[in-house]
Amino acid sequence: MSGIGGPRSYRDEAVVLRTGKLGEADRVITLLTRHHGRVRAVAKGVRRTSSRFGARLEPFTCVDVQLHRGRTLDIVTQVDVLAPLGAVIAADYGLYTAGHALLETAERFTEVEGESNTQQYLLLVGALRTLARAEHAAPMVLDAFLLRSLAVAGYAASFADCARCGQPGPHRAFSVPAGGAVCPACRPPGSAAPDPRTLELLAALLSGDWVLADTSDPRCRDEASGLVAAFLQWHLERGIRSLQHVERV
Repeated sequence: MSGIGGPRSYRDEAVVLRTGKLGEADRVITLLTRHHGRVRAVAKGVRRTSSRFGARLEPFTCVDVQLHRGRTLDIVTQVDVLAPLGAVIAADYGLYTAGHALLETAERFTEVEGESNTQQYLLLVGALRTLARAEHAAPMVLDAFLLRSLAVAGYAASFADCARCGQPGPHRAFSVPAGGAVCPACRPPGSAAPDPRTLELLAALLSGDWVLADTSDPRCRDEASGLVAAFLQWHLERGIRSLQHVERV
């Protein structure tokens, strides 16, 4: 819900995260905006065939939206499409499943409505555009987004130096509770021992080194995805349901 006070109407860039039916003709639209954080708003009459902007408010779409502040939910009054990414993403199962995991994760990282989170917005827009252009393998685009979202939220993983004592790496062991790579002295029981190339891949995804990532071994990609999912679940305390449907081939 938008805060009390200030102008009754406001305008912002946004990504449509999801939609839900309301009454006979309306929809509740969940948006991640650039400056106003996550917003839920009513789009009146969009389920009617005569709606002026029903097709513009579909998941994955980047929009310029004008909203009027309401008591519980804001009201969409105008929408212009900035990037119609939904059609491209929805046409490919691999892109679609990875895209839904992007949207669900972005919503989870912006749980306080109306709280600005411009970094998360920019991360999501960049990931969706990269996904739609099919520049890199969809699962790696997703994993890069997850790692960067965690870092923005204050949960950056270490893939070289020891996450506990800072001893320069690389180190062979990886502990999700400890925060990433750990040296022999700090290694807790139950730590994983991933392929060293997997840790290099994870570091590349976090930093945006796509030359290294694109030439990585498929087995390392699978192992990296498992570590990212575990790291994400640890910090969010529950998993992202869409991850189980992501096409990893």
